[in-house]
Amino acid sequence: MRWIPILLFGLYFAYYYFSHQEKVPYTDRKQLVDMDRQEEMALGLQSYQQILSDSNVIQSGETVDMIKAIGQKLALAAATDDPGFDWDFNLIDSDQANAFCLPGGKVAVYSGILPVAENIDGLAVIMGHEIAHAIARHGAERMAHQKLMQFGQMAAGMALGGMDIGAQRAVMGAMGAGGQYGILLPFSRNHESEADYIGLIYAARACFDPREAPKLWDRMNANSEGRTDEFASTHPSPETRIKQFEEWMPEALEVYNQNCQ
Repeated sequence: MRWIPILLFGLYFAYYYFSHQEKVPYTDRKQLVDMDRQEEMALGLQSYQQILSDSNVIQSGETVDMIKAIGQKLALAAATDDPGFDWDFNLIDSDQANAFCLPGGKVAVYSGILPVAENIDGLAVIMGHEIAHAIARHGAERMAHQKLMQFGQMAAGMALGGMDIGAQRAVMGAMGAGGQYGILLPFSRNHESEADYIGLIYAARACFDPREAPKLWDRMNANSEGRTDEFASTHPSPETRIKQFEEWMPEALEVYNQNCQ
Protein backbone atom coordinates (compact mmCIF):
# COMPACT_ATOMS: atom_id res chain seq x y z
CA MET A 1 0.00 0.00 0.00
CA ARG A 2 2.89 2.38 0.73
CA TRP A 3 3.97 2.22 -2.92
CA ILE A 4 0.59 3.34 -4.25
CA PRO A 5 1.55 7.07 -3.99
CA ILE A 6 4.69 6.36 -6.04
CA LEU A 7 2.65 4.51 -8.67
CA LEU A 8 0.07 7.31 -8.81
CA PHE A 9 2.83 9.89 -9.10
CA GLY A 10 4.38 7.93 -11.96
CA LEU A 11 1.05 7.93 -13.82
CA TYR A 12 0.54 11.63 -13.11
CA PHE A 13 4.11 12.40 -14.21
CA ALA A 14 3.58 10.65 -17.55
CA TYR A 15 0.27 12.47 -18.16
CA TYR A 16 1.62 15.85 -17.03
CA TYR A 17 4.85 15.55 -19.01
CA PHE A 18 3.34 14.51 -22.35
CA SER A 19 0.35 16.87 -22.16
CA HIS A 20 2.43 20.02 -21.57
CA GLN A 21 5.04 19.79 -24.31
CA GLU A 22 6.21 22.77 -26.35
CA LYS A 23 9.17 23.46 -28.62
CA VAL A 24 11.81 26.07 -27.92
CA PRO A 25 12.04 28.55 -30.82
CA TYR A 26 15.07 28.14 -33.07
CA THR A 27 16.49 25.03 -31.35
CA ASP A 28 13.21 23.02 -31.50
CA ARG A 29 14.09 21.37 -28.20
CA LYS A 30 11.04 19.87 -26.49
CA GLN A 31 10.30 21.48 -23.15
CA LEU A 32 7.82 21.08 -20.31
CA VAL A 33 5.71 24.24 -19.78
CA ASP A 34 2.31 24.38 -18.12
CA MET A 35 1.82 28.15 -17.69
CA ASP A 36 -0.36 30.12 -20.07
CA ARG A 37 1.80 32.51 -22.08
CA GLN A 38 -0.41 35.53 -21.36
CA GLU A 39 -0.25 34.79 -17.63
CA GLU A 40 3.52 34.49 -17.87
CA MET A 41 3.78 37.85 -19.65
CA ALA A 42 1.47 39.51 -17.10
CA LEU A 43 3.66 38.24 -14.25
CA GLY A 44 6.72 39.50 -16.12
CA LEU A 45 5.24 42.97 -16.47
CA GLN A 46 4.25 43.05 -12.79
CA SER A 47 7.75 42.06 -11.68
CA TYR A 48 9.34 44.53 -14.09
CA GLN A 49 7.27 47.45 -12.84
CA GLN A 50 8.13 46.55 -9.24
CA ILE A 51 11.87 46.33 -10.01
CA LEU A 52 11.87 49.68 -11.82
CA SER A 53 9.94 51.37 -9.02
CA ASP A 54 12.53 50.12 -6.49
CA SER A 55 15.53 51.09 -8.66
CA ASN A 56 17.28 54.21 -9.84
CA VAL A 57 16.37 54.15 -13.54
CA ILE A 58 18.53 56.39 -15.71
CA GLN A 59 16.08 58.26 -17.90
CA SER A 60 18.26 59.71 -20.65
CA GLY A 61 21.76 59.98 -22.02
CA GLU A 62 24.05 58.44 -24.59
CA THR A 63 24.21 55.05 -22.84
CA VAL A 64 20.43 54.86 -22.52
CA ASP A 65 20.08 55.61 -26.24
CA MET A 66 22.68 52.96 -27.03
CA ILE A 67 20.87 50.29 -24.99
CA LYS A 68 17.54 51.10 -26.60
CA ALA A 69 19.11 50.99 -30.08
CA ILE A 70 20.80 47.63 -29.40
CA GLY A 71 17.57 46.29 -27.93
CA GLN A 72 15.48 47.29 -30.92
CA LYS A 73 17.93 45.64 -33.31
CA LEU A 74 17.91 42.44 -31.26
CA ALA A 75 14.11 42.47 -31.05
CA LEU A 76 13.94 42.75 -34.82
CA ALA A 77 16.45 39.89 -35.16
CA ALA A 78 14.26 37.76 -32.88
CA ALA A 79 11.03 38.67 -34.69
CA THR A 80 10.54 35.22 -36.22
CA ASP A 81 10.45 33.72 -32.69
CA ASP A 82 8.71 36.64 -30.95
CA PRO A 83 5.35 35.55 -29.43
CA GLY A 84 4.11 39.14 -29.34
CA PHE A 85 6.30 40.86 -26.76
CA ASP A 86 5.82 44.55 -25.99
CA TRP A 87 9.49 45.45 -25.84
CA ASP A 88 10.90 47.92 -23.33
CA PHE A 89 14.57 48.65 -22.53
CA ASN A 90 15.91 50.44 -19.47
CA LEU A 91 19.25 51.22 -17.80
CA ILE A 92 19.43 50.88 -14.00
CA ASP A 93 22.11 52.68 -12.00
CA SER A 94 23.62 49.91 -9.90
CA ASP A 95 26.96 48.24 -9.16
CA GLN A 96 25.47 44.87 -10.11
CA ALA A 97 27.16 43.32 -13.14
CA ASN A 98 23.89 41.98 -14.46
CA ALA A 99 21.03 42.30 -16.93
CA PHE A 100 17.69 40.56 -17.39
CA CYS A 101 14.73 40.14 -19.73
CA LEU A 102 11.37 39.19 -18.22
CA PRO A 103 8.53 37.52 -20.16
CA GLY A 104 6.87 40.08 -22.38
CA GLY A 105 10.16 41.62 -23.53
CA LYS A 106 10.92 43.72 -20.46
CA VAL A 107 14.69 44.28 -20.51
CA ALA A 108 16.91 46.04 -17.99
CA VAL A 109 20.68 46.48 -17.98
CA TYR A 110 22.51 47.33 -14.76
CA SER A 111 25.24 49.93 -15.20
CA GLY A 112 27.70 47.69 -13.33
CA ILE A 113 27.93 45.35 -16.31
CA LEU A 114 28.92 48.05 -18.80
CA PRO A 115 32.67 47.98 -18.02
CA VAL A 116 32.65 44.18 -18.51
CA ALA A 117 30.68 44.44 -21.74
CA GLU A 118 33.31 46.99 -22.82
CA ASN A 119 31.77 47.70 -26.24
CA ILE A 120 28.55 47.57 -28.24
CA ASP A 121 29.13 44.02 -29.47
CA GLY A 122 29.77 42.73 -25.95
CA LEU A 123 26.61 44.41 -24.67
CA ALA A 124 24.62 42.95 -27.57
CA VAL A 125 25.83 39.44 -26.62
CA ILE A 126 24.68 40.02 -23.03
CA MET A 127 21.29 41.42 -24.02
CA GLY A 128 20.79 38.75 -26.68
CA HIS A 129 21.37 36.08 -24.04
CA GLU A 130 18.75 37.60 -21.72
CA ILE A 131 16.23 38.03 -24.55
CA ALA A 132 16.77 34.39 -25.52
CA HIS A 133 15.88 33.28 -21.97
CA ALA A 134 12.50 35.03 -22.21
CA ILE A 135 11.65 33.84 -25.72
CA ALA A 136 12.65 30.26 -24.84
CA ARG A 137 10.38 30.40 -21.73
CA HIS A 138 13.10 29.11 -19.46
CA GLY A 139 11.49 30.60 -16.35
CA ALA A 140 8.18 28.83 -16.96
CA GLU A 141 10.02 25.59 -17.71
CA ARG A 142 11.94 25.78 -14.41
CA MET A 143 8.68 26.32 -12.54
CA ALA A 144 7.16 23.22 -14.17
CA HIS A 145 10.17 21.10 -13.18
CA GLN A 146 10.09 22.41 -9.62
CA LYS A 147 6.39 21.55 -9.42
CA LEU A 148 7.11 17.96 -10.46
CA MET A 149 9.91 17.74 -7.90
CA GLN A 150 7.55 18.88 -5.16
CA PHE A 151 4.90 16.33 -6.15
CA GLY A 152 7.55 13.61 -6.24
CA GLN A 153 8.76 14.49 -2.74
CA MET A 154 5.18 14.44 -1.45
CA ALA A 155 4.60 11.00 -2.97
CA ALA A 156 7.87 9.73 -1.50
CA GLY A 157 6.98 11.15 1.90
CA MET A 158 3.70 9.24 1.87
CA ALA A 159 5.41 6.02 0.73
CA LEU A 160 7.99 6.30 3.51
CA GLY A 161 5.40 6.88 6.21
CA GLY A 162 6.10 3.53 7.92
CA MET A 163 9.82 4.20 8.42
CA ASP A 164 11.31 5.74 11.54
CA ILE A 165 11.90 9.49 11.48
CA GLY A 166 15.68 9.27 11.13
CA ALA A 167 15.49 6.96 8.13
CA GLN A 168 12.78 9.15 6.53
CA ARG A 169 14.95 12.23 6.88
CA ALA A 170 17.95 10.45 5.41
CA VAL A 171 16.01 9.19 2.39
CA MET A 172 14.26 12.52 1.80
CA GLY A 173 17.57 14.36 2.16
CA ALA A 174 19.19 12.06 -0.39
CA MET A 175 16.25 12.56 -2.76
CA GLY A 176 16.44 16.33 -2.35
CA ALA A 177 20.17 16.38 -3.06
CA GLY A 178 19.72 14.04 -6.02
CA GLY A 179 16.99 16.24 -7.46
CA GLN A 180 19.02 19.39 -6.94
CA TYR A 181 22.33 18.17 -8.35
CA GLY A 182 20.99 15.60 -10.78
CA ILE A 183 18.00 17.45 -12.28
CA LEU A 184 17.49 21.11 -11.39
CA LEU A 185 21.08 22.38 -11.62
CA PRO A 186 21.88 20.54 -14.88
CA PHE A 187 18.63 21.88 -16.38
CA SER A 188 19.60 25.40 -15.32
CA ARG A 189 23.05 25.04 -16.90
CA ASN A 190 21.42 23.72 -20.09
CA HIS A 191 19.14 26.76 -20.12
CA GLU A 192 22.16 29.05 -19.85
CA SER A 193 23.90 27.29 -22.73
CA GLU A 194 20.75 27.40 -24.85
CA ALA A 195 20.35 31.12 -24.16
CA ASP A 196 24.02 31.65 -25.04
CA TYR A 197 23.48 29.91 -28.38
CA ILE A 198 20.19 31.58 -29.35
CA GLY A 199 21.41 34.97 -28.12
CA LEU A 200 24.58 34.63 -30.19
CA ILE A 201 22.50 33.99 -33.31
CA TYR A 202 20.25 36.97 -32.55
CA ALA A 203 23.31 39.20 -32.08
CA ALA A 204 24.76 37.98 -35.40
CA ARG A 205 21.45 38.56 -37.20
CA ALA A 206 21.37 42.08 -35.79
CA CYS A 207 24.86 42.72 -37.24
CA PHE A 208 26.79 42.69 -33.98
CA ASP A 209 30.11 40.88 -34.23
CA PRO A 210 29.62 37.40 -32.68
CA ARG A 211 33.40 37.04 -32.25
CA GLU A 212 33.09 39.30 -29.22
CA ALA A 213 31.27 36.56 -27.25
CA PRO A 214 34.30 34.49 -26.15
CA LYS A 215 36.23 37.70 -25.45
CA LEU A 216 33.33 38.84 -23.24
CA TRP A 217 33.52 35.63 -21.22
CA ASP A 218 37.25 36.04 -20.83
CA ARG A 219 36.48 39.38 -19.20
CA MET A 220 33.63 37.87 -17.16
CA ASN A 221 36.03 35.22 -15.88
CA ALA A 222 38.62 37.84 -14.95
CA ASN A 223 35.98 39.82 -13.01
CA SER A 224 34.45 36.85 -11.17
CA GLU A 225 35.12 36.26 -7.48
CA GLY A 226 34.68 33.12 -5.37
CA ARG A 227 33.53 30.92 -8.24
CA THR A 228 31.49 27.78 -7.47
CA ASP A 229 32.37 24.45 -9.06
CA GLU A 230 30.31 23.91 -12.21
CA PHE A 231 28.44 20.82 -10.93
CA ALA A 232 27.07 22.87 -8.01
CA SER A 233 26.29 25.98 -10.05
CA THR A 234 23.28 27.17 -12.00
CA HIS A 235 25.62 28.39 -14.76
CA PRO A 236 28.29 26.70 -16.86
CA SER A 237 31.85 27.74 -16.08
CA PRO A 238 33.35 30.56 -18.17
CA GLU A 239 35.72 28.02 -19.72
CA THR A 240 32.77 25.86 -20.82
CA ARG A 241 30.97 28.86 -22.25
CA ILE A 242 34.02 30.04 -24.20
CA LYS A 243 34.48 26.55 -25.65
CA GLN A 244 30.80 26.41 -26.67
CA PHE A 245 30.95 29.84 -28.31
CA GLU A 246 33.95 28.72 -30.33
CA GLU A 247 32.00 25.62 -31.46
CA TRP A 248 29.02 27.75 -32.52
CA MET A 249 31.11 30.50 -34.11
CA PRO A 250 31.13 29.14 -37.71
CA GLU A 251 27.31 29.15 -37.77
CA ALA A 252 27.14 32.59 -36.13
CA LEU A 253 29.62 34.05 -38.62
CA GLU A 254 27.65 32.57 -41.50
CA VAL A 255 24.50 34.26 -40.17
CA TYR A 256 26.44 37.49 -39.67
CA ASN A 257 27.84 37.46 -43.21
CA GLN A 258 24.46 36.66 -44.75
CA ASN A 259 22.70 39.53 -42.99
CA CYS A 260 25.36 42.20 -42.67
CA GLN A 261 27.08 42.82 -45.98
